[in-house]
Amino acid sequence: MVPLNLGTFSFVIYAHMKKYVLSIDQGTTSTRAIFIDKEGNAIYSAQRPLDLVYPKPGWVEVDADRIWISVIDVVNELLVKSDATFDDIAAIGITNQRETAVVWDKSTGRAVTNAIVWQSKQTQELCDERMDKMAFIHKKTGLRMNPYFSASKIRYILDHLENGQERAERGELLFGTVDSWLIYKMTKGKVHATDVSNASRTLLFDIFKMKYCPELCAIWNIPMCMLPEVKDNSADYGEATFFKTDVHIMGVAGDQQAALFGQCCFKKGDSKNTYGTGCFMLMNIGEKPILSKRGLLTTVAWREKGVTTYALEGSVFIGGAIVQWLRDETRWFEDSSDSEYYASKRKDTAGVYFVPAFVGLGTPWWDDECRGAIFGLTRGADRHNITRAGLYSVAYQSKDVIETMKEEAGLELSSLRVDGGASANKMMMQFQSDILQTEVALPKCLETTALGAGYFAGLAVGFWKDKQDISSCHEISKTYHPSMSKEEADELYEGWLMAVAAARSFKPKKK
Repeated sequence: MVPLNLGTFSFVIYAHMKKYVLSIDQGTTSTRAIFIDKEGNAIYSAQRPLDLVYPKPGWVEVDADRIWISVIDVVNELLVKSDATFDDIAAIGITNQRETAVVWDKSTGRAVTNAIVWQSKQTQELCDERMDKMAFIHKKTGLRMNPYFSASKIRYILDHLENGQERAERGELLFGTVDSWLIYKMTKGKVHATDVSNASRTLLFDIFKMKYCPELCAIWNIPMCMLPEVKDNSADYGEATFFKTDVHIMGVAGDQQAALFGQCCFKKGDSKNTYGTGCFMLMNIGEKPILSKRGLLTTVAWREKGVTTYALEGSVFIGGAIVQWLRDETRWFEDSSDSEYYASKRKDTAGVYFVPAFVGLGTPWWDDECRGAIFGLTRGADRHNITRAGLYSVAYQSKDVIETMKEEAGLELSSLRVDGGASANKMMMQFQSDILQTEVALPKCLETTALGAGYFAGLAVGFWKDKQDISSCHEISKTYHPSMSKEEADELYEGWLMAVAAARSFKPKKK
């Protein structure tokens, strides 16, 4: 093994003597810290909730200082729980909520305003003003013109900060996604950097040339001196001197790319789906990017030793949130975990289809005007059938995304790796396997996002030798296989497509 040249000593020499990699998973509503051992087990964990701020309907912000404080809290709690010290840590990995934008003062290291969260719609008008640039932006970034991404958030902050543009042009202000913000704080302002996966979500990064694009920055009038240096996912991001001088941050990745890596989706065609409030599906498409014609995003999965791996990404807006809606709005059951038992009271949906387009439809439809609907109701259909149809809707929407990926990438799907809270629903996962006509694999360790960041960090220092070493740690707890015929699955899916078409044909009048 060739040691990394990292100054006066090599991490590789000492990594085998360490017990853990520390993975920090900074999400939208909580921050977690996890110790990962050499067998890929999440040994200890600590978590803190994070309060979001909603200044106006559709606006979502968060106090950047509270994010940083939550990281300090969970790391300290983890050390107490494990009775470990930083001497036991080989390296630190960071994974983060993507696209959330933080702008801070270089001289003080303090955020100049609340961070604007990826979910926020407050920059829609800025995107609408630049809609004529959409084709160019897509060609360079693989993304869509949408307030979801970071560029419009930076523009908004500079527009609403006194002398914001002038201060940015003078180099007084720095921008970063949450990973950059945490790196800056952990290194006490010594390092302003990000990784390729987070950079690729800013609308400022050319994914073909793998660098920031001056033309993209000009569209948003964002000074390039604000932007963080872009590094490989396994790289030295500096000493975490806030905690200890000889422990380095060695792995960084956006949450969905980290989950793809954490699921060991290393080969072209390997895919994972995260079942959370919504669903995020990524497919490894190898070293050549493919620009989608049907609403998929093309994104950087990771870069290792200068070699880039790309992914196609699709989004389902309402995934596990359908269970929350059934619980809170219908009040048919009190706990989300009861949905499976409730749905199992009936053997099928009695022909009912539930299109949960509460906030429109995501990939491949991208129909913001569509609204939720239930079709196929008969006198015999009841709340159990409707609940079952709600669970099935998550699998149908995921199939919409996968079929688009297969078509555009020209790849077959041999297995779908799943994670996220809703992946614990056995009925949903079995139906996902049925409707896809492929196996669905649930890992033993569901902390796949934290695992991915930890793996990147561990690879950099020799804690794990290579990806094969990591794959040998990856255990599957349950595999679902299709239990229905292809003909039956195709017939059910055809009914779903008819229901989606009907829902999209209804456009309610705005008051």
